Amino acid sequence: MKRFLDLLVVVPASIVFLIPAGFVALMIRLTSKGPIIFWSERVGQYNKNFKMPKFRTMRVNTPVVATHLLADTNQLLTPVGSFLRRSSLDELPQLWSILLGDMSFVGPRPALFNQDDLIRLRTESGVHNLIPGLTGWAQVNGRDELDVTLKVKLDIEYLERRSLRFDIYILWLTLLKVAKREGISH
Repeated sequence: MKRFLDLLVVVPASIVFLIPAGFVALMIRLTSKGPIIFWSERVGQYNKNFKMPKFRTMRVNTPVVATHLLADTNQLLTPVGSFLRRSSLDELPQLWSILLGDMSFVGPRPALFNQDDLIRLRTESGVHNLIPGLTGWAQVNGRDELDVTLKVKLDIEYLERRSLRFDIYILWLTLLKVAKREGISH
């Protein structure tokens, strides 16, 4: 049922966001060298790795680690990278991952392939059995500001409470957070 609803929403959403995505791609192309899309290796359902697309916000050759682990993120951002992150427009290509079934609209955010502590805690608690999401319960409760143990605690709460109603509530909170630009570090 959840997959059917994802497909029902992702197709029209992809059409609606086609023009804004084209504009973002043009902004990236005109302001920095390198690819428009960054394919991030992420950990999905059952700890299976997949490539998740994002509009590139960091300069080419930036180390592949969680943003909060970088020494000076501002030095590594492209000229439009900060705007794309604050507005969450860098996430638009992830509609592709939803279309493919690697992601859902709501679920735990997919870990980077090298976030061993997060992957281990999610596996121990059964969260790794869920399809990762574009947004999730941890996202709307702190996003970049959460430490790993609190993030997993919120992921477990999502695992226990998941339902269509809860997903709709999380999507609503996500829209509010994005509009207010809350919980975004850069």
